[in-house]
Amino acid sequence: MTTRWLRDNKDSNLRALFEGKSVPRTPHIQLSATSISMTRGTTRVLHEVNLTVREGSRIGVVGENGRGKSTLLHVLAGKLSPDEGTVQRIGTLGMAEQEMSTEDQRTVGQAVADSIADSLTALADLDAAGEALADGQPGADAWFARALEQATALDAWDAERRIRVALEALRAEPDWSRPLAELSVGQRYRVRLACLLGSADDFLLLDEPTNHLDSSGLEFLTSAIKDREGGVVIVSHDRALLADVVEQTIDLDPTPDGTARVYGGGYAGYREGRRAERERWEQDYARQQEERTKLKSDLSEAQNRLVSGWRPDKGTGKHTRATRAPGLVQSVKRRQEALEAHAVTVPEPPLELRFPKLGARAGATLLVAEGVRFGGRLDEPVTMDIEGSSKILVTGPNGIGKSTLLGMLAGDLEPSEGRVRPTEAARISFLHQESTLPLEKWAAEVFKDHVNRLVSGRRLAAGEALSLGSLGLLKRDEASKRIGELSLGQRRRLDLAMVLAERPNVLLLDEPTNQLSIALVDELTEALEATGTAVVLSTHDRKLLRDLGDWQAVSLG
Repeated sequence: MTTRWLRDNKDSNLRALFEGKSVPRTPHIQLSATSISMTRGTTRVLHEVNLTVREGSRIGVVGENGRGKSTLLHVLAGKLSPDEGTVQRIGTLGMAEQEMSTEDQRTVGQAVADSIADSLTALADLDAAGEALADGQPGADAWFARALEQATALDAWDAERRIRVALEALRAEPDWSRPLAELSVGQRYRVRLACLLGSADDFLLLDEPTNHLDSSGLEFLTSAIKDREGGVVIVSHDRALLADVVEQTIDLDPTPDGTARVYGGGYAGYREGRRAERERWEQDYARQQEERTKLKSDLSEAQNRLVSGWRPDKGTGKHTRATRAPGLVQSVKRRQEALEAHAVTVPEPPLELRFPKLGARAGATLLVAEGVRFGGRLDEPVTMDIEGSSKILVTGPNGIGKSTLLGMLAGDLEPSEGRVRPTEAARISFLHQESTLPLEKWAAEVFKDHVNRLVSGRRLAAGEALSLGSLGLLKRDEASKRIGELSLGQRRRLDLAMVLAERPNVLLLDEPTNQLSIALVDELTEALEATGTAVVLSTHDRKLLRDLGDWQAVSLG
């Protein structure tokens, strides 16, 4: 019946489908945002943002916490209306938010069914059209053609299999009868992400999609994004994911004119473009500051001449003095007007890490760990020799004892077996994974007290003391806040500043990139490569592991 009907049918698209040929996608899909501006409270988080997402687009959105990344995704999805600007959507859209409701009463199976509802509807419609066609109902030919084209566009026959593959790859809950509310945050997230990756939506908006994923899940996510036909917009601090999949980057961090910057050329193009932008910004800012300083100097000189003009040299007549006065007054007035007319249009450039000069004599032994274990947390004995300029990566799965090993090297933990021997020359500093800063105290006060204790305890000479501002980690207004008022990223910056202020020759770093902006992580990576101090570092940051791949590796487990 179907073969005979196809022979008589004149619809070229339908004939192509039965002959195994591809059918052009129907509507032209596009997601575009024009001049989007958004204010939260008194803070403008988005300003004149323009973005176009097409089929095959891979766009990353970056910026420090609070810069409006998640807000932009919500505007694109239609969950928020912008204060200014417009959004146009042609095509279907799926979104993975960072936060998930704990009140969802659906089961895993119901969540899967909802995610492929369009495919299930298309297949049901195709079945109904097929029955009508078999019965010879009028108009069934066109109905079947439309239903077949829709089912093919969605790849509806494969929809459930795609989700099953994604669920397995992300190690999500395998029991489809389990209620979502009974699952952990990570399990709920993985179920939702699997449903999105297995869907046929034209666009995916992903907010920090690498949260709650292990290494195999990260590999699957990367592959799924690369292979997807539709457009993808990703908000992420995961530099490895951005480097692997993103072709265009929108940077929402501050710029000289306050508008977002768009960089092509993948992650490498973003880094190079940002560096060039910063250099121009610093040059323009310095030029305007020099011009203003000169105008101030000219005004000061004119004012001084006016004052001294009323005290002429001995023997000068009153008439001479009187005729000089108007000219001096006019000179002061002109310079005052020039100073007032000179507008400083370039804002102060953002902070940049200024890593202090640290180090010890290369090859000199600073710290030795001999067969150290810690019962229940580090079961395998570890032996390490840390010398001046050593660069060591501690790797291994979660729970294997990486943080415990660093804690023993720092002297915070006493090994249950073996021993740690620092030499007299060792000056050890440890950046812990979690912050213990006193939230009720002022940031600048905590830093100053820390440095004073180092000097009074003779760990530092007075001439070695660093100021908080000299490290380029916190702005003046941030340093004047209570620590509890700072963001997690700003607190992490303060922790790093206090560690660097100790001027260590052995620097122990446990997940140092946590909560730090992409730009600062790049700066820190370059500084760690260049510093003369010994560094022992533990991290799950895939990009950092790649960048430091030539370091000595100590693998646990």
